[in-house]
Amino acid sequence: MDLVERACALLSGWVGARVTAEAAAWFHEQLAAVRNAGQEKPLYLALGYVPRRLGKDDLALSAAELAEAAALRPGFDPSEWSVDQAARVALVLASYDGDPVRFKDRLETLFRTADIGETIAFYRGLPLYPGQELLRARAREGARSGMRPVFEAVAHRNPYPKEQFDENAWNHLVLKALFIGSPLDPIQGLDERANPRLARMLCDYAHERWAAGRPVSPELWRCVGPHADEAALADLARVLESGSAQERRAAALALYACPRPEAKGLLAGVPELVGAIERGEIRWADFAHS
Repeated sequence: MDLVERACALLSGWVGARVTAEAAAWFHEQLAAVRNAGQEKPLYLALGYVPRRLGKDDLALSAAELAEAAALRPGFDPSEWSVDQAARVALVLASYDGDPVRFKDRLETLFRTADIGETIAFYRGLPLYPGQELLRARAREGARSGMRPVFEAVAHRNPYPKEQFDENAWNHLVLKALFIGSPLDPIQGLDERANPRLARMLCDYAHERWAAGRPVSPELWRCVGPHADEAALADLARVLESGSAQERRAAALALYACPRPEAKGLLAGVPELVGAIERGEIRWADFAHS
């Protein structure tokens, strides 16, 4: 059984366990109809009826079920999925006939006619689809969205951007998150894919915000610290000296990750923050909720 079949089985099992017996029977009938169809109509009809027949409750997966997800596919994190999203992705997977190009074309058609709920579900399903490399343009389109729920369906708890985006697309995804006020911490691979060009882009963005008298998210410095040049170190020193308490904590954490000796010199002036970092009292995850 390949990934698509196993993913469809896992999702449909979760859905079936969370709806009434009547709703589960309807859902499994639709999956069978989609698999056996020689046309697209059964898929479109089933997708449209999902919220009405199955509801929109949270999946609320257990720790064991989340472990199943991770075992199915590294990075797959459906911890914030709903029943209708899982059902819709399962139906889309059920339509796969072994041809990744045809699947990609079908998915594009679905996106063109999707409502907001369907759009979010389809993007959340990205890591499970066949022909991953064929979906890069579609994923980048979602990452350019100004609607936070759509953007976050691509960017948050999703291994696809980390694995498939080139450096330019990745950097703009991170910058877009800050621009629309979306937290960075749920972006998988954030530290792994940080790079000098992104650090410079983020510092430039911080200067634009400062010039306009607007606040800068403390999370911004996370991708700057490991790749900070002299100018970035000057920016971090500024935040460390005159930022809010939360901003100073973020600057210290960024400097702690910087390999340059100048960073250690700056940290020498804030031993209380260094101590808090070493005790695990300052973590990047905390800034996502500030």
